Amino acid sequence: MTEYRAHFDASVSFVNGGGLTAEGFRLDVPSESVGEAEVAELFVRHLGLALVADVELRDLRIVAEPHRGSRGVSETPSPDATSRRVVDLSHPIHAGLVTYPGLPAPVITPHLTREASRERYAPGTEFAMDVITIIGNTGTYLDSPYHRYADGGDLASLDLATLVGLPAEVFHLEDAAERGIPASVFFDRDLAGTAVLLHTGWDTRFGTPAYASGAPHLTEAGAQHLADEGVTLVGIDSLNIDDTESGGSRPAHSILLAHGIHVVEHLTRLGELPARGARFTAAPPAVEGFGTFPVRAFAEV
Repeated sequence: MTEYRAHFDASVSFVNGGGLTAEGFRLDVPSESVGEAEVAELFVRHLGLALVADVELRDLRIVAEPHRGSRGVSETPSPDATSRRVVDLSHPIHAGLVTYPGLPAPVITPHLTREASRERYAPGTEFAMDVITIIGNTGTYLDSPYHRYADGGDLASLDLATLVGLPAEVFHLEDAAERGIPASVFFDRDLAGTAVLLHTGWDTRFGTPAYASGAPHLTEAGAQHLADEGVTLVGIDSLNIDDTESGGSRPAHSILLAHGIHVVEHLTRLGELPARGARFTAAPPAVEGFGTFPVRAFAEV
């Protein structure tokens, strides 16, 4: 279903004096037919303003846009509230796939071909068995603490409860003006125990040279805020959770993995998820002594 947002300028005065102004503000609204008074009330609720005397809106426009998670606005319900939709958030893996420039691409070779298997099985029965040589950092993958820290938990140590059916908090940032995602983006939500998914739109470049440079990333302050909030997992649809053009510094990985917070990189199709309400799953195989491996990440909406 189509979602709508209000675009407007606003002036607010308070009963005990003072005021504030906003220019080019954007706010989720429940429908295309919402009126100015309702938009003003939603604006006050979203900002958590107290003792408001008056709200004046200017240049109000209602535009068809996906919701970004404004407070006080429920997500648009689906036509069938009992239905469940599964959104695949993983890039397919194939031989020769370049995920991160400089890392080896997957190599897939046959171990037993269908033709050769016919000699081993009953007539009409055949199988194919293949070998894949792959670095863990391929496609959409999850980093465990062992990826960064020698004494950190490996893939086999991860609790499935921290990987399956997590409440997803999606931040739609594809029109952000800066590459670095700051801590302030997260201030309006309670994030403890959630999967925080950063939708930057960079996944549209996946598999092309343009994917490798200028990618959005989480700032050090943003990572520290998420760690302080007690999130369970952080995912991004970009080249890396960190700024790969910073000379080798990896503060987001260092902070998140030190707190036992899973990191999932190279997600895709996050734009299909609502800001709230989905359940996120990304479970790797339980490989001992291994820190990173591809996952089939998906969300239930």
